Amino acid sequence: MATRELYWNISGHLWLYAVFAVALAIFVYGFYQQYQLWRLGKTELRTDEIGRRLKTMVTQSFGHVRILRDKLPGWMHFLIFWGFVVMVFGTTVVFLQADLGLQIFYGNFYLVLSLAMEFAGLAALTGVIVFAWRRYITKPDRLDNRNDDGIALLLIGVIIATGFVVEGLRISATQDPWFAWQPIGYLVSLVISSMSLEAQQFLHKFLWWFHMFLAMAFIAYLPYSKLIHIILMPADQFFSPLTPHGTMTPIDFEDEDIEIYGTDKIEDFSWKHLFDLDACVRCGRCQDNCPAYLTGKPLSPKQMVQNMRTHLHAKAPHLVTAREALAKQGAHLEVAAGSEAIADFEENLVRDVVTEDEIWACTTCRACQEQCPAMIEHINKTMELRRYLTLTESEFPAEMQLAFRNMENNANPWGVGYADRANWAEGLGVTTLDENPDVEYLYWPGCAGAFDDRNQKVSKAMVKILQAAGVSFGILGVEEKCCGDSARRLGNEYLYNMLAEENIETMKGYGVKKIITQCPHCFQTFKVDYPQLGGDFEVIHHTQFINDLITAGKIKLSGDLGKSVVYHDSCYLGRYNDIYTAPRQVVSSVPGTRLVEMPRHHDKSFCCGAGGGRMWLEETIGTNINDARTEQAMSTGADVIGTACPFCLTMMTDGLKAKDEEGKMAAMDLAEMVAQSLA
Repeated sequence: MATRELYWNISGHLWLYAVFAVALAIFVYGFYQQYQLWRLGKTELRTDEIGRRLKTMVTQSFGHVRILRDKLPGWMHFLIFWGFVVMVFGTTVVFLQADLGLQIFYGNFYLVLSLAMEFAGLAALTGVIVFAWRRYITKPDRLDNRNDDGIALLLIGVIIATGFVVEGLRISATQDPWFAWQPIGYLVSLVISSMSLEAQQFLHKFLWWFHMFLAMAFIAYLPYSKLIHIILMPADQFFSPLTPHGTMTPIDFEDEDIEIYGTDKIEDFSWKHLFDLDACVRCGRCQDNCPAYLTGKPLSPKQMVQNMRTHLHAKAPHLVTAREALAKQGAHLEVAAGSEAIADFEENLVRDVVTEDEIWACTTCRACQEQCPAMIEHINKTMELRRYLTLTESEFPAEMQLAFRNMENNANPWGVGYADRANWAEGLGVTTLDENPDVEYLYWPGCAGAFDDRNQKVSKAMVKILQAAGVSFGILGVEEKCCGDSARRLGNEYLYNMLAEENIETMKGYGVKKIITQCPHCFQTFKVDYPQLGGDFEVIHHTQFINDLITAGKIKLSGDLGKSVVYHDSCYLGRYNDIYTAPRQVVSSVPGTRLVEMPRHHDKSFCCGAGGGRMWLEETIGTNINDARTEQAMSTGADVIGTACPFCLTMMTDGLKAKDEEGKMAAMDLAEMVAQSLA
């Protein structure tokens, strides 16, 4: 029966368990040190809904769903991961039979597993070689090299290579009749077949122990290296948020115990945010997709996370000492900030570790989080730093003060008198809810749709579509206020709360159940943020609603647009709410249109530059983000840039003006295309 002698030529193999015990002890000590760091963070529940969390972890870790989005490194990581899984399984089978007496390593099972381990090792070794080539030869911008990177690759590569050599020596020395099921080992045996039997036995024994010591070193090295991501990345995926994308933690302004709003100390983040820092493997995918970084801003999501990690590891010993001292006094870590143990730690999280330019450069587009294999939460960290600067220090770019004042005084960031909010609808036959509260839908044009000249055309197009379909709708008119998105994303939670609570009270007063809006930022705010304040409404984006009208045959399109359209995915519509299909179906439904795509589209779309409140800030560093995106659209040769967001429409229009392309290419909201084509 097919099998082989386990531990051939090896005596005293039980000593391997002693070495394993030492390696495991070193591992446990190192991992415990890491655990001590995460405990410094504030408590947060991340163990609810176990089933959903396990599903996320399994699909992401074992299925490599996100990792495979980047084809070459993704597939190479897949080969290494599954190669090691198969090899560890095979090694475990050997130990189970040799030391526990389970007679399973025989016959077809032995042959198939032997072959599987051969190909698994070859696959993993291929991945290691390609990774080494990328890191040290091609050197993509997103990779920064540290000693740990080379050690990890070398350790894995040598473990696999020595395994093949050991197998080849055994096959040659024993004349194994089942060599065909171990093709890599057999090829090695042919190379060393001229060696004497004594030499083969000596080299086999030496390399077998060397191979095993390297494997034990691998275990011991894990918590002290990037290899710890083998454990931390699946765990971070398990702990990833189950709430809708973009959910922020509300602030209770009635809590008199809160002295600082936002976060200015690393220990004030939750344990999960600290865990994120160690789970980062520096793959740079976030950086590769960050519009701020790609246009020359000082923000790199990867570097921000790494700088925070370095800061945590530097400050942690002081914090642990403070916590232990305070524990003896019966106090808590929350008051550790004033203790002598950290009084001499002078590096501040805000400005020293994460600069103000980095904090304000973020457009909250979610490109970083969408691509991160570990599902690290970059944006919420940035939002907490913004809250600190805005609410606690009142330190923010001067342009923000004007936007805040406009929202406070006139309930819109443009600063136009609130009494003019419904002027756009004059002569259109639109009723307000005050005039007729018994309508099915509240149509919410938003600040841009009400006050911005360009976006008022979109609002009028929407009215035309709704009326053509016989939809029962009304507007709030002068009672509508800014949804508060920009205030919240710029860190002014207090102003957001004020605007949101007034809007919720008004809408509840009219019994509003369903809202249609053309603004993804309003859409996100109503859908995700308002429920935190008791505002539960059914929210529909205008592209979804229009697509439903077309599909149901409630509007007929006959006018031939005769244009090629490149659709620009709004971040808050796409990455935040996974709405990619409906807008494209709308474009394709307009007669005479040809839909084309930019290289960056769907979940890899490039931000217009206006998100996260950046609409109201000057862009003084690097290339303007909207100019970069406009160039990407122009490169397709399309006639029209199709948008589904008022901010995107504004930024694309400005981009075309800056490129002097207005006469050659147009920016249009999808509602305008449909309205032009109505029968």
